[in-house]
Amino acid sequence: MPDQYLLEMKGIEIQFPGVKALDKVDFFLNKGEIHSLLGENGAGKSTLIKCLTGVHHMDAGTILFDGKEITPTSPQDAFSMGISTVYQEINLCPNLTVAENIFVGRQPMKGGMINWKEINRRARELMNRFHMDIDVTRPLSHYSTAIQQMVSIARAVDIDAKILILDEPTSSLDDNEVKLLFDVMNELKSEGMGIIFITHFLDQVFAVSDRLTILRNGRLVGTYDIHDITKLQLVTYMIGKDMDAIFNLKRADVAPDAPEMLRAEQLGAPGQIQNVNLSIRKGELMGFAGLLGSGRTETAELLFGAVPATEGTETVNGKQVSIKKPIDAIMAKLAFCPEDRKRDGIIGDLSIRENIALALQARRGFMHPISLQEQNEMADKYIKMLSIATPDAEKKIGELSGGNQQKVILARWMATQPDLLILDEPTRGIDVGAKAEIQRLMLEMCNDGVSVIFISSELDEVIRCSNRIVVLRDGKLVGEVNGEDCTQQTILGIIAEGTQEGVSA
Repeated sequence: MPDQYLLEMKGIEIQFPGVKALDKVDFFLNKGEIHSLLGENGAGKSTLIKCLTGVHHMDAGTILFDGKEITPTSPQDAFSMGISTVYQEINLCPNLTVAENIFVGRQPMKGGMINWKEINRRARELMNRFHMDIDVTRPLSHYSTAIQQMVSIARAVDIDAKILILDEPTSSLDDNEVKLLFDVMNELKSEGMGIIFITHFLDQVFAVSDRLTILRNGRLVGTYDIHDITKLQLVTYMIGKDMDAIFNLKRADVAPDAPEMLRAEQLGAPGQIQNVNLSIRKGELMGFAGLLGSGRTETAELLFGAVPATEGTETVNGKQVSIKKPIDAIMAKLAFCPEDRKRDGIIGDLSIRENIALALQARRGFMHPISLQEQNEMADKYIKMLSIATPDAEKKIGELSGGNQQKVILARWMATQPDLLILDEPTRGIDVGAKAEIQRLMLEMCNDGVSVIFISSELDEVIRCSNRIVVLRDGKLVGEVNGEDCTQQTILGIIAEGTQEGVSA
């Protein structure tokens, strides 16, 4: 144990209406350490971080930073102390340049004017330090999520931050970008920075962490050296249940003569996705597999009308339909949970009840409003069915954890009683327990006759749940395999080669 921790959070308690969010939680961070903060959605991770960064006021407890007691009153206050946070959703200004984002609010001056030459020079030096040879005078929006996150980190480094909090930084990164981020994290660690790493990717926890702390239901489970805990133990401690019991899932049974629910023939939108040919049967779960940029999301959006098809045909339950926009798909009893739930799924300022009612109201038309009584009954039904953690249906959806937001979006579409449910990355950025619940729900819906298209970057999820798997690469369907006989090696082989003997796409 060190003589003095960089950060000591002792006996932290926070009470929200109807729930104790944190109950006497302790957290300790060393200098030069990467410390993972883990737990299910709703376990208290975000609340603890928001307490440290001045978003929430603690009801009890103390925070010591470099041996001195602090009480941050706002994120800016914490930032000025040397505590910087990089969030999953980049909180920078996309219309400003890279250099402007790094130095916004603290621009070097010369003769009473902003010294743009100095800003751009220092910004280039910072980005080069992170092995990023980019034009810092271009707008931030020009660059990928990975580079935008590096810009956030560069800003933290330039203010000599002593603590860097990374909140789900890898959820939208490919393997090479993750490796680059880890290289930067290790470099900052070697310079004495303390890094708090929040992630749901357990392999990454073991790849980069020195220690980890587990929370469950607002309480501390324990803090462990990374070499003193196995992945199985970690999951068991996080969930409070045995891992085998969680993932004891059985694929949906699809009758050999099950009717065709949807067929797409030569469906396409030039410049985005073309020549989509696929068929899914009633009660079947079809997985989409492929690397980032392979066309998985574009295919899903094409089927749902979020990207209007300009060629080919789409048949639903034996009837050819014209799906040019999402309302056409909704009327045809199709449903779609988008990849980016915060941008395209939830309406953060509306209640859980209002968010659940949205799609059904769209189908009925706004001349036939759903009564408040029906909305309440519907919301209560799905809150109970999906175990959505909330004191009531009137809580704003934006105040829920990621996993619970995902459940509300699922409830929205379940309320429409769809024939086909398209789920684009429904388990991204949520904890192991919530993932298992969503996967179990998908399979239950298939057993009830609903067809499901399931998109996930995690191949083991796709293989575990799917009856058939369609493989995509470079905007094309390049293979199809039976889920029961499939392995990760098979899928990766199809992606690498682009073709597989004996498969149809």
